[in-house]
Amino acid sequence: MRALRLLAVITAVGALLLWWKLGWQSAVLLLVGSAISGSGLWEWLRLMTAVMARMDDGGQARPMVMLLLGFFIRLAATVALLYVSLKVLNGSVYALAAGLALGVFSLAIEGLRLVKAWTV
Repeated sequence: MRALRLLAVITAVGALLLWWKLGWQSAVLLLVGSAISGSGLWEWLRLMTAVMARMDDGGQARPMVMLLLGFFIRLAATVALLYVSLKVLNGSVYALAAGLALGVFSLAIEGLRLVKAWTV
């Protein structure tokens, strides 16, 4: 959850900077990329929670069918959103790529924080 919060903060600051330098189209593309990245992090959290509940002997597991169906629906919506945003908005493609990469960056920062907590 901290990675999602970090992603939201970096996205807000980055969108304001991009709006100021490159225009609103690039800022919206950054927001679209970050939303896709954030939804991927959220979906991964849901899938891993369900898998861990299945592995736990005492936990009541949720049905995996709905989670997997939601995953594939989100994947199709992601492809459609990418296509529409690139077709309609004439902003920087690099802003969209940066928004998509922010999820990986947020996870890397949180991973480093966890490693630091383990070693201290």
